Amino acid sequence: MSVRAMKAGAVEFLTKPFREQELLDAIRQAIERDRASRRDRQELAELRRRYDALTPREREVMAGIVAGLLNKQIAADFGTSEATVKEQRGHVMAKMRAGSVAELVRIAARLGVSPSRAGSA
Repeated sequence: MSVRAMKAGAVEFLTKPFREQELLDAIRQAIERDRASRRDRQELAELRRRYDALTPREREVMAGIVAGLLNKQIAADFGTSEATVKEQRGHVMAKMRAGSVAELVRIAARLGVSPSRAGSA
């Protein structure tokens, strides 16, 4: 019965007789897990909105950045100037609200955005 309850989403399985404090602790843990889960879903939805605001080219630039490519490598892949890529990179960082490349990589990982060669994105 306890295995079925856990598979159905139970947080805790209390056996009788149980202490009142055990029930209160289980409820508190369930509420905290729910809060954390909701917070995580909201953060992910916000990151998705930011990513959706990127242009297709900015998404390609982001994939190149996440892959660790330099501006000049991305520019060579696109057949464009390094200055253009530098500007697009700035747009990506601003729109994604990433303070560093490491943060952008973490964001990309949460979104499931794969690092890739810019020209093959």
